[in-house]
Amino acid sequence: MATLQHFSHEHPPLHRSFALIFGMLVGIASAHGRSLSVGYYSCSCPSAEAVVQRTVAKAVARNPGLAAGLIRMHFHDCFVRGCDGSVLLDSTAGNKAEKESPANNPSLHGFEIIDEAKAVLEAECPQLVSCADILAFAARDAVHIAGGFYYSVPAGRHDGRVSRESEVLKNLPFPSFNVAQLEANFAAKGLSLADMVTLSGAHTLGVSHCTSFSNRLYDFNKSGAADPTMDPKYVQYLRTKCPNPSSSTQDPTVPLDPVTPNKLDNNYYLNLKCHRGLLTSDQALTERADTARMVNQNVKHGSVWADKFSAAMVRLGSIQVLTGCEGEIRKSCRVVN
Repeated sequence: MATLQHFSHEHPPLHRSFALIFGMLVGIASAHGRSLSVGYYSCSCPSAEAVVQRTVAKAVARNPGLAAGLIRMHFHDCFVRGCDGSVLLDSTAGNKAEKESPANNPSLHGFEIIDEAKAVLEAECPQLVSCADILAFAARDAVHIAGGFYYSVPAGRHDGRVSRESEVLKNLPFPSFNVAQLEANFAAKGLSLADMVTLSGAHTLGVSHCTSFSNRLYDFNKSGAADPTMDPKYVQYLRTKCPNPSSSTQDPTVPLDPVTPNKLDNNYYLNLKCHRGLLTSDQALTERADTARMVNQNVKHGSVWADKFSAAMVRLGSIQVLTGCEGEIRKSCRVVN
């Protein structure tokens, strides 16, 4: 198992000057039509980011898999109703919330981390720091712990008041998607093809339930055989972990990246080149010339990919945000005020 990068409460040196990075991030947030800003809480609640940072560090030290969970939770939040913390809301009488969707339950983890950080911040800065911002900070801190690189998060999001289970599967990409479907799904959120390929690199972290890809092992395209594009040795290994769904109801998990499962790095792209992409949507990136070129570049230039990933995470975190008079600042991330 890969060791985690050292986590410091000091911001690590960046590849570029602070002024350039700051300008780029503010520009990205503004480009999405909303006024988010780096250092948003520096006067109103100076401890906000540090509180989230400490909470995430403590949790991931206990369970390294939670780094992947927090990044995934931020993605699932932003792709449904924008980055408004709606994924954090509990169901109520007559309404199933987003977290009840099969895409989130039981596989989405880390809610207790957000709750803990929110409780501390409510004691220190009552009703000032939004749950949506806490989640964006937590995802960044997870990236820092698992990947060793850091980016500044523009903040100022407000929390949404609506969370519907029925909207989740309409908005999230499916593991069976091809490149055209992935491209359209990301474009609907204002993200580019390059963003899609870059953010897919997060699949170097975490695990997947066997049911998300077992058709590739046992009955690809209803052929009764494995996906011929998958490395036969990888198929053989995965069959020892995932039973045939035609004869078993068990649904265990396996690492998305068997080489560095707890490290956020560019090894995901090397796996794709070796025909060891776990999901159909992963391996699909090598099957079209334009995305295959991006995969090759990310294999060759890991530090460049890290910079691109940081910028793409900021763009992700700026999708359809609520600001100004929109939304609210929840007292508890699980319920509306």
